[in-house]
Amino acid sequence: MGTWRRLLFFGGASLRGCGGACVPLGGGRVLIWGRQFSGAESETLKQRRTQIMSRGLPKQKPIDGVKQVIVVASGKGGVGKSTTAVNLALALSANDSSKAVGLLDVDVYGPSIPKMMNLKGDPELSQSNLMRPLLNYGIACMSMGFLIEETAPIVWRGLMVMSAIEKLLRQVDWGQLDYLVVDMPPGTGDVQLSVSQNIPISGAVIISTPQDIALMDAHKGAEMFRKVHVPVLGLVQNMSVFQCPKCKHKTHIFGADGARRLARTLDLDILGDIPLHLNIREASDTGQPIVFSQPESDEAKAYLRIATEVVRRLPPPPE
Repeated sequence: MGTWRRLLFFGGASLRGCGGACVPLGGGRVLIWGRQFSGAESETLKQRRTQIMSRGLPKQKPIDGVKQVIVVASGKGGVGKSTTAVNLALALSANDSSKAVGLLDVDVYGPSIPKMMNLKGDPELSQSNLMRPLLNYGIACMSMGFLIEETAPIVWRGLMVMSAIEKLLRQVDWGQLDYLVVDMPPGTGDVQLSVSQNIPISGAVIISTPQDIALMDAHKGAEMFRKVHVPVLGLVQNMSVFQCPKCKHKTHIFGADGARRLARTLDLDILGDIPLHLNIREASDTGQPIVFSQPESDEAKAYLRIATEVVRRLPPPPE
């Protein structure tokens, strides 16, 4: 077992290996936590939970070396949040090559960054026992996907997830970054609260399609960040329109301008529109995001414009 795996220890059990129950499922393995602790370990876990609950809200502490944190979020899955996060990170770097950009994937249950950024492998450890991000296309990346087998689902309860998030936030050696883009999981649950309450966030970008069902959850996502005092920089309307590559006819498959109406309701700005285009999907699936692989395309330019709007709305970085 590599040294880096010992970083992720929960109540004396390691992330993978012999700490949790490995249950065969369709030729793969499912990591199941809970009900596997001895009596002493279970009591220790209860005491730990009691201590955490008694502390109240945690004090925010900046991530070492990171000037500004931008979270990319959505209330609902499947709206293109990770694709937007990846291309936003690349666009921030492309717009200003003097800026160092990182990408953190905190979607513990469904990490997408390794595939989209064409990265795999075990993070190395620094001399101070911190994980070093993997690098591609000039972007430093860290994801739960680097720490588990690609096909192994994680079946954890909330406390285990919070421990993993804490280590992704605090046990990574980012060096010096101007921007850290955080790809959040869908929803408004434990992970969103943990990230928002533990580190200072410069702003949140909400992703939604124009569809009413997606907009309902995007509304909740924006309101959640407001409740925890995170500035919402604006909305991105993803999959806004489909244009037939042959006849050029435009079809609003998910409805027209729904995110713009929501933005008016929330008194927020629309940062930009991303079309539903085959090139974006193919580029993401092959691990060559469109901002990198097709920088002159209309789709890449849309992400570049969004990155410009995001930076324009960020507060000044701390001295």
